[in-house]
Formats: sequence, structure tokens, C-alpha cells
Amino acid sequence: MSPQLLTILVLLAMFVVATIFPINIGALAFVAAFLVGVLALSMDTGAILGGFPADLFLTLVGVTYLFAIAKNNGTVDLMVRGATRLVGGHVIAIPWVMFGITALLTSVGALSPAAVAIVAPIALGFAAKYRISPLMMGMMVIHGAQGGGFSPASVYGVTVNTIVADNGLAVSPVTLFLGSLVFNLLISLALFFALGGHRLAGIRTSQFEEATVASGGSSGYAGKGGDVAVATGPSGPSGSSGGSGAADADAVSTSRVTFEQIATLLGILALGVLALGFGLDVGFVAITVTVVLALISPKAQKGAVSQISWSTVLLITGMLTFVGVMESAGTIEYVGLAAAGLGAALLVALVLCYIGGIVSAFASSTAILGATIPLAVPFLLMGEVSATGVIVALAVSSTIVDVSPFSTNGALVLANATGVDPDRFYRQILVYSAVVVVLGPLVAWGVLVVPGLL
Repeated sequence: MSPQLLTILVLLAMFVVATIFPINIGALAFVAAFLVGVLALSMDTGAILGGFPADLFLTLVGVTYLFAIAKNNGTVDLMVRGATRLVGGHVIAIPWVMFGITALLTSVGALSPAAVAIVAPIALGFAAKYRISPLMMGMMVIHGAQGGGFSPASVYGVTVNTIVADNGLAVSPVTLFLGSLVFNLLISLALFFALGGHRLAGIRTSQFEEATVASGGSSGYAGKGGDVAVATGPSGPSGSSGGSGAADADAVSTSRVTFEQIATLLGILALGVLALGFGLDVGFVAITVTVVLALISPKAQKGAVSQISWSTVLLITGMLTFVGVMESAGTIEYVGLAAAGLGAALLVALVLCYIGGIVSAFASSTAILGATIPLAVPFLLMGEVSATGVIVALAVSSTIVDVSPFSTNGALVLANATGVDPDRFYRQILVYSAVVVVLGPLVAWGVLVVPGLL
């Protein structure tokens, strides 16, 4: 049996075992990486650990650690209440504001994981407080990031446009950008209605503030066992018919802002400016800000380390370490060359879309774009299909699957969810990402590639 086929079979076996037994698939992946790497590929442990995603590990730990402190000292709740002014108290607008913010950040050059790392904790705080589906909120943040991710100023956009230009293909950067933005916008719209977002119409944030006062200060996400519940009527939790923007502002103004909260807000702002504006590593910046906050207020960081989503860290780092072994075995190149050898241009385009989608659900989207697009160039130059349609379809297929809990963006949403059962929420994200992986490339191919032949 070839090493390439062996790694594919081992990957499938890991999913089967993790489904049957309550074992973290990340732990299985570390074992698989060790056994396959040493026994089948003659790799030493140093080479195996070369695939360990240290940057992602630091990002997950740093960001969740920082926001654990922010949650402990009340900063997250302060941000949630303050940000309601952006939507004028209309709960139904909150998910779209989060979509727009992340799309804006990535369109001006921010890395998708960096934008999600900043926005997701805040967005999921909204979800917890206002009974918005956390699945809908988290996925809309990711789709927003991917929607803006192919602008001419973004990392994805620069990567694809450079490859296209170097190979003499005529693909408009604006078409690439708008194609991804519209596709992700339509997915978010479908998700919004599928998870009951339209039932939030008429509900105001002030109703939740009133309910908090009436219940003695307790509020937030009321679902049990990770249910993705949404508010379903115009009366809201307080039983009133609504509230005014002034009432929302009053609710915010009556909360006393502490020194620790101001310091935390400045720290989060510094994280955004340094990571997004100056390109510094999100994980290192987040850890630095967290340590400074811990020194300023040691009480605020009490128990924060235990709130880091260690099970998620194990899951993601283990899987990506095994993906590194797969790359060393040549599995990615093997699958890509097999697809290119199929002959029929339309079929090759579909296969490449699926390769990009499936592999990117576990690995770097940027790396996958760099691998699949060059594979498509030979038949694109033949002119049998639209080069623009295929390139945009490959770009969309390789990035919309970042909703996967095995990707950086999906992992950040999973790690920052509050008020839910982590295991159940993980399964919900996994099911949604499976639907996206199965249908996303097919729809992208059908909408963007097939019409070019008609």
C-alpha cells in the first residue's frame, strides 16, 4: 500500500473511532502522526512535530485566555451592552453587524483568523446575552471574514491574483472579490433564516436589560445543553412589546466602568491595532496583553487559565500535525495530480473544487489555494471553461469550509462560545461544516463554472 493511500485510510479511521468512542480526535491524530510517520515514512519525531501548528496553538490559547480575563472582570458584558448602540437596540441587526465588521477587517488586509479572533468573542457574547443562536452568530462571523477575504488588499486576494497573473490568466481582481463576498453573503442569508434569525424581528435589547433587573441581575443565554435557541416572539423575555434606544443607552450608562475594564478595553484595542494594523502575531500580542492585565489586577485572572479551551486546542493541533504528515507523504500532491489526469475540463474543475474544500477544512486555506490553482492552470489555458469562473469557484470552495472546527476560524468560534455545552456545540459546528464541505464546492461549481459552457 502506498504511503498516500495509507494516510487517507488512517484519516478516515480516526473519524470512525472518534465517532464510536468518546476520545478526542486530536489525541488520536497525534498517535496516528507518530505511528504513520515513524513506521511508514521513516520520519523522526522532529520532522513529525514540524507540522505542529505552533502559531495556531498560541493564537487559541492567547485569545481565549485574554477574553477569559475580560469575562471575569465584566469587560465582555460591558462591550456587549455598549455595542448595542450600533444597532439602535434592534437584536435582529446584531448578526449582520458582526458579518459586516469582519468583512471590512479582512477586505482592508487583515488575516481572516486575526479578524475572527477579534470579533468572535464579542459576537458570541451578544449571542449569549440576547438569545441569538450561537451557531448562526459564529458562522456569520466566519462567512463575513471570508466574504471580504478576496479583496485586492487581502492576503487571499493577493495570493490568488499573483498566481493568476504569473500564469497569464485574465481574471479580474474585482470579480474575484465580489464573487466571494456575494457567495458568503447568500450563505449567511440562508443560515440566518434556517436558524430562526428572522424571528428576532421586533425584539429590542432593552427588553433583556429589563429582564436582567427583574431577575436580580441574571441574564444571558438560556438554552440548555447547548441548544441553539433564539428569541421567538416580539414580546421578548420581559413580556413587554419593546423598548426605546434611550432605554438601551440608560442601561449602559448606569453601569459603573472600573479601572480594570478600561485597561482591558485598551488591551483589546491594542491587540486589534498591533495584529491587524501592524501584522504582529495575534497569539503573541494576546499573551502579552493578558500578562499585563494579570499584573495590573491579579484577581481578574483567577481561574482564567482553566477557562482556556484545552480540549479544542488538543483537537486542532493534533489534527493539523497529522495533516503535516500527510503533506510529507505527498498525499496532497498525489490527490491533485490524480484529479488533473481525469481529462474532462468540467469534471477536473469539480474535482479540484472538492479537493480544495475537503483539504482546506483541515489545513491552511492559503496553502491549498497555492496548490489547487496551479493544478488548474493547464486546462484553463486550453480555453474549454471560463478561467474566471473556475478561479472564483476554487477560491470560494477552499475558504467557505473554514467554518470547520478543525480550521483556525472554526476553532476560534468553538473556543469562545459561552453558555453552551462545548461537546454539543462542537457537533453542531461539525454537522454544519460537513454540509458546507459537501454542498459548497458543488454549488460554487454549478453557479460559477457550468454557466461558462452554456
